[in-house]
Amino acid sequence: MKTGKGTILIKNGQLFDGTGADAVPDAVVIADDGYITYAGPVAEAPECTPSQVIDAQGGTIMPGLVEAHFHPTYFNVAALEDLDIKYPVEYVTILAASNAKLALECGYTSARSGGSLFNIDFWLKKAIEEDMIPGPRLRASGREICGIGGLMDWNPEFRKIGMEGLVLLVNGADEARSAVRKLVKDGVEWVKTYPTGDAASPDANDHHTLCMTFEEMHAVVETAHNHGLKVTGHCRATEGIKNALLAGYDSLEHGTFMDDETMDLLLQRDVPVVPALYFEYASVIHGPDMGMPQAVIDGHQETLDGGAESARRILREGGRLGMGGDYGFAWNPHGDYAKELSFFVDHVGFTPEETLMCATKTGAEILGRADELGTLEKGKLADVLIVDGDVLKDISILQQRDRFLAVMQGGEIKAGTYLLHPHPVTVVG
Repeated sequence: MKTGKGTILIKNGQLFDGTGADAVPDAVVIADDGYITYAGPVAEAPECTPSQVIDAQGGTIMPGLVEAHFHPTYFNVAALEDLDIKYPVEYVTILAASNAKLALECGYTSARSGGSLFNIDFWLKKAIEEDMIPGPRLRASGREICGIGGLMDWNPEFRKIGMEGLVLLVNGADEARSAVRKLVKDGVEWVKTYPTGDAASPDANDHHTLCMTFEEMHAVVETAHNHGLKVTGHCRATEGIKNALLAGYDSLEHGTFMDDETMDLLLQRDVPVVPALYFEYASVIHGPDMGMPQAVIDGHQETLDGGAESARRILREGGRLGMGGDYGFAWNPHGDYAKELSFFVDHVGFTPEETLMCATKTGAEILGRADELGTLEKGKLADVLIVDGDVLKDISILQQRDRFLAVMQGGEIKAGTYLLHPHPVTVVG
């Protein structure tokens, strides 16, 4: 991915740098050839001769957001079958490119895939990095891994179609190793697994059900780590979370139900969790209109309550949380990513600063790129979001794309109203 050329000066804004420091009310950010050389008070800024000056108009200057559980190939999913047999690979690829563009326009300059049909996310990442299409900097996960008969194995035998496009189904440790080796060849960086079930499947694989054995999970981790890959998992049941932590997982998706022993183990290993709570909330609110059975809605409510309490405990006790999750469903569509942030402030009880730290700094740590992204500091890539308004007073502003003055990657404006009305950008020379 190309970075901007020349020196850019962003001025006249409040700086939230993502490091945990207090916001700076009158700040500037200076970037040279796509990398930040200064971010701080205007009074302490070094002299520079910018080739471009961007006026933040009194708004917020902050790091680009990180969507830490991104499903680029999900689109208007209303039933499980929509995930794997609704569209051919050609159309899913186009949908994924469209979703990537939308995510960038929503201020998400980076993302980690939470699983993808046909390994499209690997090729999507390549296309983004080569500037063929716009989208967030991406970590690819490719196809997911689940035990036979588990949450993601919903196609009955009589269909004779398997699940190869979305999920690699395993039965035992040897098959788990084989599945990971297939992903190694496909070039992914994260391995996504399904240790537990979900409220969406109340009969056979609900949110208290295990869908993989510890031996299978350990084999996944052992093989993935041998090849330099990281492992995450859809973990709701307490025992599944504990198994994942003992097996050596690098992150957890959801981390819904945790007893004291499991919480202590999580904190001891310092494993980040992506709760993805807004999906549960949207399922409860919109479930009746979507025709969800009451048992499914009740399960989502239980999951929402348990997940919110676990998230509060994790943050309060010094753990790490990322933001994002499961967009692409009919009741939780792509483009609504920032509703997750508002939900954590309005319903879970986080402060805007805490929530934004999760969505920037911790997100970059989950990506494995904390040395390059997630905060606005000297030496890091100039992935910057410039917002019309005080995000720390009203985080819901981030749901309004028309309030984004500029979305920058590596010092280049990729989205935002400045592209449509460039008068606040001054090109010098």
